[in-house]
Amino acid sequence: MTSNTLTTTGPTPPSSTGEMLSRLLHTLGDPDPARGAEDITVVGADPLLPSVHRLADAMSAAIGVFGRQMAALGEQRGHPHQRVQVQAGAAIDQLMATYHTTLSGRPLGALLDDPTLLGNNDFYRARDGRWIFIITTYPHLRDAVCSVLRCALDKVGIARAAADWDAFTLEEAICARGGVACAVRSRDEWLAHPAGRYVARRPVVEIDRVGHGPARPLEPIGEADEALTGVRVLDLTHVIAGPVAARLLAQFGADVLHLTRPDRPDPIPMIAMTGGGKRNAYCDLRDAHDRTAFHDALQDADVFVHAYRGLARHGASTEELVRHRPGLITLEYHAWGADGPWDERGGFDQLACSATGFAVEEWTDRPSLPPTYLLNDYLAAYLGAAAVATVLRRRMTEGGSWRIRVTLAGVCHWVQELGLLAREDVIDLPRPGRTPLAALSTTETDFGPLTEPATPFAYSGRTVPQPGRRSPLGSAALQWR
Repeated sequence: MTSNTLTTTGPTPPSSTGEMLSRLLHTLGDPDPARGAEDITVVGADPLLPSVHRLADAMSAAIGVFGRQMAALGEQRGHPHQRVQVQAGAAIDQLMATYHTTLSGRPLGALLDDPTLLGNNDFYRARDGRWIFIITTYPHLRDAVCSVLRCALDKVGIARAAADWDAFTLEEAICARGGVACAVRSRDEWLAHPAGRYVARRPVVEIDRVGHGPARPLEPIGEADEALTGVRVLDLTHVIAGPVAARLLAQFGADVLHLTRPDRPDPIPMIAMTGGGKRNAYCDLRDAHDRTAFHDALQDADVFVHAYRGLARHGASTEELVRHRPGLITLEYHAWGADGPWDERGGFDQLACSATGFAVEEWTDRPSLPPTYLLNDYLAAYLGAAAVATVLRRRMTEGGSWRIRVTLAGVCHWVQELGLLAREDVIDLPRPGRTPLAALSTTETDFGPLTEPATPFAYSGRTVPQPGRRSPLGSAALQWR
C-alpha cells in the first residue's frame, strides 16, 4: 500500500475557526451556535507539528466548546457570562498528556507493571505487503495475540510471526480470540467497508432523547460554586477517553463515583492521571450484591458514563437504565459504534487511526500515527463532556432521558473532514518531544506528586477550577456521600 490523499467526497471543510466552532456547537445542540462560537477565542493555529491533519485546530475547538458549554451551564445557574480563550499549544499538550505527565518525577510508562506490553503496540508488516496495528497493552490482550501468533512477545517475535499472515486474516484471528488489532486501510477502503459506512453516516457526537423524564432544573449556585455542583455522575470507564471525560466533569464540581471491576483494574499511573476529583469504588456487575448497589446508586445519578460492551447482559443498557431512572443522561464511548457491524469488537485510539485512513494520510515510509501518538481519546473526552453540559442545560427545561454516543472512529472522521494540510508545508516542522508547549501544573495525590499539562483554557472573568484529589481504587463505598 502506498500513501494516498483524501479523495472521497465529504462535508466541505470549514473556512475558518469560527465556522468550525459553530458547526461543532450545532452538532451538540447548542441553541445559538453562532453566538457561542463568538465567545471562544483560539490563540494560534495549525500547522504546529509535522502532520497533514489539523491536530491543534481540532483539539482547540473541542476544548473551547467544552469550556463554553460549562460556562453557559454556569450562567444558567447564576454565574456571570464568560468568554473562553484556548491556547493552541496547550491543546497539543493535552493530546500528549500521557507523555508530559509524571508521577513522583517518573514518566507514567515507566510505572506500568509490564512496560513491554505497551511497547509492543505498533504497525507490523504482513505477508501480503499490507500493515496491521497490534495491541498487547493488557494481559488478556497480550494472551489473545500470543494464542494466535505463538511467538515471543517482543517486537522482533511479533514482526516475524505477523509476516506469515495476510493482514485481514490476522486481524480477524486476533479479534476472534478476544484481542484487538486492525489492518491498515486507506480512507476509500474504509468508507467502502460496512463498518466505515456505518460510522460515516453519524455525527461526531450523537445526542438522542431516548425516553421520558421530568424537567430537572438545577438549583442556583453561588460565585464560589462550580457549574456542575450538585450533579452526580456514575463513571464506569477505563483507559483514557471515558475516564478523562468524567474527570473533566469532576473538575467542574460534579460528584463523580468511579466504578472498577476488581479483577480488571487500570494501572495505578492511569488512575492517578485520570482520577482527579473522583471517588473510587469496586463494582462487578456480574455479582448480585454489586449489581443491587449499582442500581441503588443509579436512582440518584444524573449522568452515567461507560466505555464497555455487553452491559445489556447485566441489565445496564441505556434503554434499561432510563426505564429505572427517568431523566438519566448516559454518555457512551465506543470504538466502532454501539450497534454497527463491528459493535462486538474492542478498539483503541491507534486502531481507529489504522482503520479510517488516518494512518495512511500520515504515511512517510510506512503508516504512521499522529506526531502526538494519541488523538481520538482526548478529543472524545472533551467532546463527550461538552455534550453532557449541553444536555444538562436542555434537561433543565425540556426534561427527557438522553443518550450521548461518541466513537473513536467517528472522531477520526471528524478530524479528516476538517481538511488536509499540504505535506510540503508541514514536513520540515519539528516533531514534538518531552518538552510541553505550554505550562505544567503539579498537585499532591495519594500516589505522590503528579505533574501534568495545566488546564488548557481560561475564562474572561473567572478562574478555571483545577482537578481535584486522586484516591486509590476501592477506597470509597458504592454509594453517594
